[in-house]
Amino acid sequence: MKNLSLILNAVLLVAVGVLFYLHFSSSKPGVSHTSAPVGDITIAYINSDSIVKRYTFMDDTKAVLEAKAKKLDADLNNRANSLRGEIAAYQRNQSSMTIGQAQALEADLGKKQQNLQLYQQSLSQQLAEEEAKLNKELYDRITAFLKTYSEANNIQVVMKFDPTSDVLYGQSALDITKPVIDGLNEAYTAEKSGKKTPADTTAKK
Repeated sequence: MKNLSLILNAVLLVAVGVLFYLHFSSSKPGVSHTSAPVGDITIAYINSDSIVKRYTFMDDTKAVLEAKAKKLDADLNNRANSLRGEIAAYQRNQSSMTIGQAQALEADLGKKQQNLQLYQQSLSQQLAEEEAKLNKELYDRITAFLKTYSEANNIQVVMKFDPTSDVLYGQSALDITKPVIDGLNEAYTAEKSGKKTPADTTAKK
């Protein structure tokens, strides 16, 4: 889950590239383009860490993922304990076994140990895929909302503002974190209740 706050980099990197292109292409004589001049661009920013922490969708999906991880971990521990019990039984009874019996049991225990390791790897991969799926859904939800919100409020560029971003300073008037969080949560609440989001959900607050 530690990578969740980083997925907004991909969302907002494009916006940085657009701004970079407009700035330098507009300074070249004889070059025409259909993009608006830099001075006409409306820029805003969001605090991605705050969105990840306060978006209720994350609370719900994280709880589901953690519950699943706990269940899988309990299953893995049960299998490991069962194997440890078989190994302990073998060690107790080894002296009374023939060489052939001991070798056969050792081979069987070795195979079970390999299967347990493969199962553990499978669980790790399964959880990684679940987390990747969650990241993708979070990406889609945020980008879709930002597109709608930006169109409703005539915003051309939304940037990410946190300790890992290239934005070192932004006036508070450009910060749309709160209305974005409010809009995301309102839409998610309506989605859970089976209701449609009101038409003014994305109106600037």
